[in-house]
Amino acid sequence: MSKAMKDEKKALVPRLRFPEFRDAGEWEKTTIGEIGKFYYGKSAPKWSLEEDAPTPCVRYGELYTKFGPIITETYSRTNIDPGKLRFSKGGEILVPRVGEKTEDFGKCCCYLPLGDIAIGEMISVFETAQNPLFYTYYFRRLYRQFSKVVEGQNVKNLYYVELEPLEIYRPPLTEQQKIADCLSSLDALIAAQADKIDALKTHKKGLIQQLFPREGKTVPRLRFPEFQEAGEWTEHRLENMAKRGSGHTPNKKFPSYYNGGIKWVSLADSNKLDDGYIYDTKVEISDDGINNSSAVLYPAGTVILSRDAGVGKSAVLYSPMAVSQHFMAWQCYENMLSNWFFYYLLQKLKATFESIAVGNAIKTIGAAYFKEMTITAPSLPEQQKIADCLVSLDGMIAAHTEKLDSLKTHKNGLMQQLFPSPEAVEA
Repeated sequence: MSKAMKDEKKALVPRLRFPEFRDAGEWEKTTIGEIGKFYYGKSAPKWSLEEDAPTPCVRYGELYTKFGPIITETYSRTNIDPGKLRFSKGGEILVPRVGEKTEDFGKCCCYLPLGDIAIGEMISVFETAQNPLFYTYYFRRLYRQFSKVVEGQNVKNLYYVELEPLEIYRPPLTEQQKIADCLSSLDALIAAQADKIDALKTHKKGLIQQLFPREGKTVPRLRFPEFQEAGEWTEHRLENMAKRGSGHTPNKKFPSYYNGGIKWVSLADSNKLDDGYIYDTKVEISDDGINNSSAVLYPAGTVILSRDAGVGKSAVLYSPMAVSQHFMAWQCYENMLSNWFFYYLLQKLKATFESIAVGNAIKTIGAAYFKEMTITAPSLPEQQKIADCLVSLDGMIAAHTEKLDSLKTHKNGLMQQLFPSPEAVEA
């Protein structure tokens, strides 16, 4: 037997198989078009959506933003005449036919077990007598193959006529059900874990609102027992409690100013803010970059705040880092202000910062505002108690997030092993 034939034979069986199917033989090679049929949904435009409209519907954008592999509830309702809509029977696979990224089409296929749901026109609907949940997961596994038949530049389209000839493998229905049950159970665990994280984040948000006084007040609504008789919080000029600074961007014409091992926080790191510590940065600068610009190397523990794009986002430096001119940086005086208390105070004030920022394309807060900024704070021991409480809660959130990531990684590994290699299908 040639190597090509051996590879093809290996591809006809997944790497991981449930014990009862290990002697069940190879999966049957077929095409998507041979196991079912496609049709398009009908229009449910944005202007027709109303909260109290009579007809629940699924729109193509929601496949990207709202749903996992299984649609368990709908988020939109349309007032379009039902006679002009196309409804699910329950058991269909929905594939977006319009999108921005080619690889997202396959990744966002969804199983719709619910009947009487109007399906938007930018959705390809697939009906099969096989197990539709199994094929939903299989289609997601084939996202690279789907991406190869996507058409268009800025707005990309995936027409179902291009999907019908794609080769796939078909196991017995009983094995399809076993795989679908396994992956859907894992998805239920993932969803439950995500709900735990959301609940903790909601709890934290509420705590922050209660542990800090409301605007114009000097006593918080929630106070630890040992501080309930400690009196009002005191207003201070921030300048008297922390050393304020900013940063700079070294001249990019000089390569020697960059890639020198000094972490440098810029707007490119916006997605790493609002998460407590910032550990690393997209760009690093060098000692030459520091020495030949107004950039400053700040010590670990410095609190930073974005005053431009992403206004109001904050973080605490995990290690010594520099920042760009788009950030404010405060080194808290140890005997006056807890850096973590200050970080959580900035988190509470985020909406305020967003509201006072000015500008059209990019909103910003001038440095002069921070020079005159005042904060209301309790004694240092109470600051520390508040900070410890919120840091502990963030630790719980981080631990649950790590568990969620682990579950997702486990599922991804299972997906790769429970289905034959997509690349081998093309071989």
